Amino acid sequence: MYGNGICFITERTYSTLPLSDMTRRVLEAGVTFVQYRDKEKTQREIYDEAAGLRELTRSFDAVFIVNDHADIALAVDAEGVHLGQDDLPLEEARRIMGNRIIGISTHSLEQAKEAEAGGADYIGFGPIFHTATKNAGIPKGVDILKIIKQNVNIPVVAIGGIGIDSVADVVNAGADCIAIATAICKGDITENARKFIRILQTMKGR
Repeated sequence: MYGNGICFITERTYSTLPLSDMTRRVLEAGVTFVQYRDKEKTQREIYDEAAGLRELTRSFDAVFIVNDHADIALAVDAEGVHLGQDDLPLEEARRIMGNRIIGISTHSLEQAKEAEAGGADYIGFGPIFHTATKNAGIPKGVDILKIIKQNVNIPVVAIGGIGIDSVADVVNAGADCIAIATAICKGDITENARKFIRILQTMKGR
């Protein structure tokens, strides 16, 4: 699922490109895991956009996850859904999604353990560092990430303020995958994505 260890989370703040163009550039750079996130559009708009991104990611053989909306994820034939703590309960999401992927955002060891016990396929944990993308709470840091990894057996996707200069620390703390939004979208999207991929490839080759 995690390909080269990078999950691109769609982000409009720092790019004027249409979302489809932005995502295509990331896919062309080699990213194989895309999470579509939009907190502002209507459900119909989210469905329309998700349907287009589903076709695009399929053409690159990439995993596609829809944030928040299990019904839309199922409708567009996404591989899965990613849910926050205030979204549909995991048990109900599983009834809708069947054996498709369900990820859960967590911000503490208690939440991480609860997500694993409830049958989540992976957890997102963070924010690791300060992030301007969303109000995600107090940064947790890599030491807490290490504790999470020691106490859960499902994959952990680290998220929140991770940049080129900090990605190695996050991987060394045990993250199975790195979720990136701003650090890819701000500037040259293709080259930013390639930089992250090169770092992770170098670390895997050690």
